[in-house]
Amino acid sequence: MFSKKTGTDHSINNSNATDGTSFQSSEISLPRVVRFWILILLDVPSVACTFFLLFHLIVNRALRREINNHTITILLIFGLPSQLIDITLYLTFITHGGIVTPTRPATCLIWWLATFGFYNGGTILMAWAAIERYILVYHDRLVSTSHKRLLVHYLPLLIIIFYAGIFYGIVIFAPPCENIYDYKLPICSAYPCYQSNSILGKWDFGVNNIAPTVAVAVFSILLLVRVSLLKRRLHQRTRWRKQRRMMIQLLSISSLNLTFNLPLNILALAHVCGLPSNVGFEAEQYFYFSCYFLVLSFPFVCLYQYPDLHHKLFWRRKKRSATVRPSNAVVNTRKCAAV
Repeated sequence: MFSKKTGTDHSINNSNATDGTSFQSSEISLPRVVRFWILILLDVPSVACTFFLLFHLIVNRALRREINNHTITILLIFGLPSQLIDITLYLTFITHGGIVTPTRPATCLIWWLATFGFYNGGTILMAWAAIERYILVYHDRLVSTSHKRLLVHYLPLLIIIFYAGIFYGIVIFAPPCENIYDYKLPICSAYPCYQSNSILGKWDFGVNNIAPTVAVAVFSILLLVRVSLLKRRLHQRTRWRKQRRMMIQLLSISSLNLTFNLPLNILALAHVCGLPSNVGFEAEQYFYFSCYFLVLSFPFVCLYQYPDLHHKLFWRRKKRSATVRPSNAVVNTRKCAAV
């Protein structure tokens, strides 16, 4: 969703790949009790919103057939491990006095998969969402036939899903090194050993973190530059509304991505380029933690892009009460007249 640990759905940026000391010896200075309430108060409604959206995006035939909704659906699915596993284990860590529970390697491996694999996979998907929205707005002929949709739409999604699954499945569960688990720090110190590997660590940092963030920024800028030109060309009001909805969706997701991922990526890249690891250390810890907000807020940003679902969730009960009262009044009047 979702680049973190933030992505994405988390795409964790790893200055850890080159600076293995950043998250090994301390945790964020924000009190644990504050972190607990922030996460639990945001996670519960976020999970509910995610399931609400997934239900309608999958069950509703009209929404399911729109190809621009497919990437959103997968992004929501990629965010669930962060919401249900990553944050739950973090809350358990806090409630057990700062000890990873259950205290066993399997807990750390599963936590790392949710934190790195699904989050970074979500970040890559967000980058593809930005590219795809640009294609759908400006080059819709590339998806005008079923064959073109297979090559331009479905195939890239499958490649990203399989790539993220294979890459993080191998580096986390079968790494070419020995993992060290620190059960006294969140996410078992958030430092799988593959991040210190000269090849895998740099690949993860460059390809899975920096590149997606750059792609989101580039295609968002291109969209903003061309949007005025597109509006002039599209004289058909119906078509413009459809294109405008996709553009707003892209800019909303891109803004969310860049807000939480870009600061961490910039600071991590500065450390890679020679900035001393102690410079900006506290800020990096907060940037790292703030990536949770990307995952937690993503469902609400998506919900806002579907007005029908938004009104169904928040206004249906109010409308019902407004229609029931007049009908009761009429019934009572008739009874009085009969008497």
